[in-house]
Amino acid sequence: MDIHKTYRIAAPPAEVWRALTETDSVERWGAGPAKMSAEPGSPFSQWGGDIWGTVAEAKAPERLVQEWYGGDWPQPSFATFTLTPDGGGTRVDLSHTGVPDDEAADFDAGWDDYYFGPMKEMLESGA
Repeated sequence: MDIHKTYRIAAPPAEVWRALTETDSVERWGAGPAKMSAEPGSPFSQWGGDIWGTVAEAKAPERLVQEWYGGDWPQPSFATFTLTPDGGGTRVDLSHTGVPDDEAADFDAGWDDYYFGPMKEMLESGA
């Protein structure tokens, strides 16, 4: 199943990029323990390894593609983040493709509740 979402964050693209790709920032908004990178081919993990994968593509601060695994998935899904300047902030277009059907509803809600919700709160509060 595929998930498509758009988020607006009142922070510049460079700050949103750091929140997506730098370990300390990822851990501050709540996806830790984490290991993050913006280097193509580099492994990453979030939530202590509950989500893991490889950076497939990175063009700072515009586009990040990650190959995602969760649980015992036999094949990866792909999370693509496209960042666009938007009136002093950033519009983030998310495309998460190949999510197992039986986990799609949880992932759809999780993007709001556990990923972009806390990230947006951290970035907009200046934390």
